[in-house]
Amino acid sequence: MGELSGFSKQLKPNLVPEIKLQYNKGRRVLGNVKSSDDAAEFIRAQYKRGTIEAQESFNVIYLDNRNSILGYYQHSKGSLTSTLVDTRLIFAVALKSLSTGIILSHNHPSGKLKPSQSDIRVTRNIKWIGDMHNIKVLDHIIVTKDGHYSFADELML
Repeated sequence: MGELSGFSKQLKPNLVPEIKLQYNKGRRVLGNVKSSDDAAEFIRAQYKRGTIEAQESFNVIYLDNRNSILGYYQHSKGSLTSTLVDTRLIFAVALKSLSTGIILSHNHPSGKLKPSQSDIRVTRNIKWIGDMHNIKVLDHIIVTKDGHYSFADELML
């Protein structure tokens, strides 16, 4: 078949790059999430000792329809007071892993559990996108060294 492109980087006729979808489910069971306490415990365990108070990061737990954990993704790592969230990446992983639910999480290095207006806005935006893809945003949990705040428990989802 040779090269895909001809003159000036144009694709040769009848040759279109193919994107393949493949998902290999691991055999290891990571656990089930039955409550915000379960999710917060799992999330907190993913932080190395002393890092939960050092730098904000945004994380996602991907779940199947039985709330079994399919995987965990550290989406971004930011500064002392913020981190970036790219919904395209969050849902690219959710769609590829065939997740039916996700739990969002980030830490507050300050130790304060109250969500900011930015936290609320991001959560609403991700929930809206999840609804469009039939992927439930089950919770958004803010974790600190000593506690957690659950958007679901506070009826903010």
